[in-house]
Amino acid sequence: MIGKVVGVEENIIYVRLKQDILESRELIHHYVSLKTEEKNVIGEIINIKNEIADIHLVGQMQGSAFVFGVISKPGFSSIVELVPEFLVKNIISVANYEDTRDLYLGKSPIYKNMDIHVNINKFFSQHFSVFGSTGTGKSCGIARIFQNLFSKENPLPYKASIFVFDAYGEYHTAFEKLSDKVFGIQFKAYTTNVDDKDTELLKIPLWLLSVDDIALLLGAEKHSQIQIIEKALKLVTIFAQEEKQVIKSKNDIIARALLDILSSGRPSTAIRDQIFSILSYYNTSELNLETLIEQPGYTRPLKHCMNIDASGKIREMELIMNFISSYLTDDYVLTLPNGTFKYNLNDLKDAFDFALISEGVLKSDKVYDEANVLKVRMHSLASGDESIYFDYPNYITREDYIKSLLTTKEGYKAQIINFNINYIDDRLAKNITKIYSKLLFDYAKALKNRASMPFHIVLEEAHRYVQNDNDNFLLGYNIFERITKEGRKYGVLLGLISQRPSELSETCLSQCSNFLIFRMLHPKDIEYIREIVPNITNETIKKIKILQPGTCVAFGSAFKVPVIISLDMPNPSPSSSSCDIRANWFVRKK
Repeated sequence: MIGKVVGVEENIIYVRLKQDILESRELIHHYVSLKTEEKNVIGEIINIKNEIADIHLVGQMQGSAFVFGVISKPGFSSIVELVPEFLVKNIISVANYEDTRDLYLGKSPIYKNMDIHVNINKFFSQHFSVFGSTGTGKSCGIARIFQNLFSKENPLPYKASIFVFDAYGEYHTAFEKLSDKVFGIQFKAYTTNVDDKDTELLKIPLWLLSVDDIALLLGAEKHSQIQIIEKALKLVTIFAQEEKQVIKSKNDIIARALLDILSSGRPSTAIRDQIFSILSYYNTSELNLETLIEQPGYTRPLKHCMNIDASGKIREMELIMNFISSYLTDDYVLTLPNGTFKYNLNDLKDAFDFALISEGVLKSDKVYDEANVLKVRMHSLASGDESIYFDYPNYITREDYIKSLLTTKEGYKAQIINFNINYIDDRLAKNITKIYSKLLFDYAKALKNRASMPFHIVLEEAHRYVQNDNDNFLLGYNIFERITKEGRKYGVLLGLISQRPSELSETCLSQCSNFLIFRMLHPKDIEYIREIVPNITNETIKKIKILQPGTCVAFGSAFKVPVIISLDMPNPSPSSSSCDIRANWFVRKK
């Protein structure tokens, strides 16, 4: 025995320790058993003061197996002993390690040199979060965990598909040599750096984007803008073809817009000016301001028929309406393309322009202003530097594109796919992570054998992307929240890495089941974790504040109790070290 029970209060047992134990052992965070004839309750020493140890109850031993949770508390007659190390492993790790089932995480800093493993299924079949202040070892920890996973050779985790969205381009060095260590493990990288000739440039086939994706890409904020985007995507089925094939359809769209204006009842000058405005920008070789209108005895261009007489009327109104009506046709049906053919940003830009007039937005200043914002953004995207990321060279289906992401140039299956999004702004980076996440989620949902092809989406600096956005109002959902709520059943799992958990979506964080938390100091973040994370205790919060770099508190469904883990340094390490000020500042005099 190491002492005697002297007090019981809620989930804390107070034990007066023997003097020889106090002098000979380090006891904080060690586990003790409190035995009676009926039960063996396990607790953790969390504090010692005036020879009294505060023991936080965590569970019970049933034979050699540990079960989390305590139903009835131990009494004053309990025999108090330190848990032997061979049983401690059953509490903080897995009982019987199997290489095919379990993953090595690191070592216990409390029980020296004791390896800590986690059941692969219990950890990777759930969403997980990794938190910690900058410089505490998050990137190194994640790199080491995946290096441990992909060092397994028999059996080989060949079918793993880990998509890492790398905010700073840190992980390339940590993963690029995996195939040198284990044959069959492949790393594939994409970059947003257009000057990097050694890494494949990230490119998304534009035609795989849905209405929702385009809405996010253009920063839509109102439901009326969604209608314009949907119409533009329907029209792109026409505008992606050569004009000679679709000229009748274009003429029809322009003619309907012109007839709406001509019959609007507005003053003649306003009608004329608007007709001129439309036909100056939206026209075809057959229908424009110079199109000739033939009448018995004379022929005049359309623009000359718009003259206003002394009474303030457009004299040739009936003639003009009859002429324009001749361009109406019902020979085409507008449907969403749904990735069935190739088109580019210029095609979509043209379709967007025509969508504005086909929806009659010119008749309403408010609707026009809302739609024109998107038009300007669409033109900026089509003509700007960001257009290169949507300039995919050849037509490809959604299924084949996802398969291409998972296949190296040599034709091998890639297990880690790294997207370096360091060279684009946060707005585009957020939209790209959402687009890819939605592509993967939709693909997984459509699989005949549900959850037969798991995807793990790991987001570095997740607080930049997984936020309480306007998506729920605009689209009815946020893709990250949908994945955290529905993704497990389809095998789409989210990994959130962040130094600011308080900026993350509450819904996403509340759906995470496993947590690795490195040292955190910001009171707002610590309090946020306390409120949002399920089953976190004050004792776990206290541990978080005093952790050394490279050490984390791990807890959740994959762990029986919150456990402190010291992770090994990755080899090689990610490019995440701090700036070396001394080396950059100081030079030796010659």
